[in-house]
Amino acid sequence: MLIEFFLKLKQGGVPVSIKEFLMLIEALQKQVVFGSVGDFYHLARTCLVKDEKFFDRYDLVFAAYFKGVVGIDAAAAVIPEDWLRKLVEKNLTEEEKKLIQSLGGWEKLMETLKKRLEEQKGRHQGGSKWIGTGGTSPFGAYGYNPEGIRIGQHESRNRRAVKVWDQREFRNLDDTVELGTRNIKVALRKLRKFARTGAPEELDMEDTIRSTAKNAGWLDLKMVPERHNAVKVLLFFDIGGSMDDHIRVCEQLFSATRTEFKHLEYFYFHNFLYERVWKDNRRRATERMATWDVLHTYPHDYKVIFVGDATMSPYEITYPGGSVEHSNAEAGAVWLQRALQVYSQAIWLNPQPEAVWNYHESIAITRQLMSDRMFPLTIDGLDRGMRVLTRSH
Repeated sequence: MLIEFFLKLKQGGVPVSIKEFLMLIEALQKQVVFGSVGDFYHLARTCLVKDEKFFDRYDLVFAAYFKGVVGIDAAAAVIPEDWLRKLVEKNLTEEEKKLIQSLGGWEKLMETLKKRLEEQKGRHQGGSKWIGTGGTSPFGAYGYNPEGIRIGQHESRNRRAVKVWDQREFRNLDDTVELGTRNIKVALRKLRKFARTGAPEELDMEDTIRSTAKNAGWLDLKMVPERHNAVKVLLFFDIGGSMDDHIRVCEQLFSATRTEFKHLEYFYFHNFLYERVWKDNRRRATERMATWDVLHTYPHDYKVIFVGDATMSPYEITYPGGSVEHSNAEAGAVWLQRALQVYSQAIWLNPQPEAVWNYHESIAITRQLMSDRMFPLTIDGLDRGMRVLTRSH
């Protein structure tokens, strides 16, 4: 099993070597960690990854390979030696093959691996009772149960889990993405209200000509503050989970809003608005901001845009404790209603195709809370949404 994991890391772009792999094997032999996938994750990363810039690639390979696993011994599977040899021939360099021989040869490597597999009891696949993968058990991964607890799964599949066992790591959206189209910016420009504020730094040509003429031809320069878009925008991005399917379009929207609006603030949430939001996904466990503080910091004249697919268990919206990541004292619906009481001009942009909205109860609930101010994250949807936000102008 570990040899396949090693090969998957190489295929995933993580520059691991045989020497580092054997270091991991030795650490497992000495039981530096035992029985915990979480502990193994950190040990393997310490042994195999020498540059933190490859942590993301490591996480992706690890999550995909160890899906549904709750313990190291439960993860192992007997891998035919001939199959492993073919994999090695295909994936290892000549230098690495020579290194295997210098360290005792392939037989020594296989002997070490077999010792790690002796207590394998088998991995459960399918079924409706045991913790495992691909079945209908309420405890497990890669199966279907409408009100389950997801264990050891890289991403949501049916968007129905009530609690998520995994500790997920979310990435910040990249606001430097080069847009493939200017249409998003054009749509956003409908939400503009220009005003001149600040120091007078721009030449007012008409007033200068008028004043110079009145002054018998003596030049009389007139300056005015630079003209800016005075609209203030608050962006709330759903991040992680099912929103991983929509990262590209969200990054395009984020990049466009950063360009178009001088007065822009943004925050992240996961699945639904609760008592805390954050600005940096890498530090979201330690650097969160209370939603109450957001509501009291930014005045009611801000335009608010929520961006999310609203695809989740209905419990996450309507019940205390419904969040998949923590025990929320108040329902998400309560927090969204509080935000709408402060910011009367608010819309929800949904990257899910509008044609599928009727098939998700959670989307229907969110649309109702938003007084039907939900629009698809398309050019037409942006155009309709901007019109709603500009009605008071």
